[in-house]
Amino acid sequence: MNASPSTPSTVKVAKFGGSSLASSEQIAKAHAIIDADPDRRFVVPSAPGKRSADDRKVTDLLYLCHESAGQGVAFDEAFGIIEKRFRGIAEELGVELDMDALLGEVKAKIAENAQTGRGPDYAASRGEYLNGRILAERLGIAFVDSAEVIFFNSLGRLDEERTYRTLGDKLQELGRAVVPGFYGSTPEGHIKTFSRGGSDVTGAIVARATGAKVYENWTDVSGLLMTDPRVVNQPQTIETLTYRELRELSYMGATVLHPEAVFPVRHAGIPVNIRNTNDPEHPGTLIVGSDTEQPTRYPITGIAGRKDFTIIHLEKTLMNEVIGYGEQVLGILRRNGVSFEHMPSGIDTLSIVVADDELTGKLDRVLEDLRRDIEPDTLSVDPDLALIATVGRNMKTKPGMAATLFSALAEASVNIRMIDQGSSELNIIVGVNVNDFDTALNAIYAAYVK
Repeated sequence: MNASPSTPSTVKVAKFGGSSLASSEQIAKAHAIIDADPDRRFVVPSAPGKRSADDRKVTDLLYLCHESAGQGVAFDEAFGIIEKRFRGIAEELGVELDMDALLGEVKAKIAENAQTGRGPDYAASRGEYLNGRILAERLGIAFVDSAEVIFFNSLGRLDEERTYRTLGDKLQELGRAVVPGFYGSTPEGHIKTFSRGGSDVTGAIVARATGAKVYENWTDVSGLLMTDPRVVNQPQTIETLTYRELRELSYMGATVLHPEAVFPVRHAGIPVNIRNTNDPEHPGTLIVGSDTEQPTRYPITGIAGRKDFTIIHLEKTLMNEVIGYGEQVLGILRRNGVSFEHMPSGIDTLSIVVADDELTGKLDRVLEDLRRDIEPDTLSVDPDLALIATVGRNMKTKPGMAATLFSALAEASVNIRMIDQGSSELNIIVGVNVNDFDTALNAIYAAYVK
């Protein structure tokens, strides 16, 4: 269904998250958004999310049903909550579906799968399936079961060729449709899910299969914020960022999209628009190709950080003359099943930055292997490190970007324990004491966003 260069696509794929479809009121908002633009032709729903802080997600309840059934325990109570939720949504929306038959089939199949030793994928996927059936009926458009158009291969990976061909042909034939998120099918015909949050991935797959103009991801926030609102008070929204910038910010802890959702649309050059179901007039954040020339409002795009890292410092005289020294160090990490984050070095020094959870139960063995195999002059461990990435596509060309960063930290009396910058010059990563994390994040934000 990909549009030819001479006929640019006008199709928009609209994916709605769990918070956007948590109740009949929220689904009515989604309906109004879809009706407001006839180009929103394909809709990807998630399962109902929480309606309040003390509510339970439908997907969590479905996992509980499977687990109980697998242990031979009745799951009537948990499934009763699910039934009440979906019956209420359908009734309040005035949707005429045979909910008795739909819910009865799901309950029976959960029990059957658990008793035959199959995994929880079928149960986990039914929130999206049932929400999709209700939404399609409400919108008056076709429902397409994702199990019939999204395929995994024998290795559990997306069968791209078959999926894009089958899905594209089906949606072109229908013109408008609801395609539930989060799941597809195996070569044997069983339901298989993506990892949690995988409805984002389904939306991206539908966008690529239809050659969409844009992939709209509707959630409960008005785009991606420039930094963590739990640390910095009311940070600005990022208006535009590239896929590469998103990757850097996501790696450092900023989360809006499922990590795997980027790849189908990035390869096809389809922009992603993060929008707010509760504030549909807000333009949100537009994620575009890495070669965008769109101007940025501020010198940087965003700031993200993570805590709980440890630095392993090695020093050895004439290290630079020892062929394969770094390779030996990395080999020791690999042998112990430890992944590292960064490896800044000097002529006679090498530092390895590792997340604390990677070293749990392994640190003593790693240090012992380093002392024995590579005989450093000194070997020390420096814990309680936090990493902060300042990301922006302007950093490579705008003079004084690093000076602004380091001056801001100095003025805030924050000691920098590590500096690292990738070859893309897309970001600068600094390591600071965990206790200085909040102060550092606020100082960097204030320096660039004035």
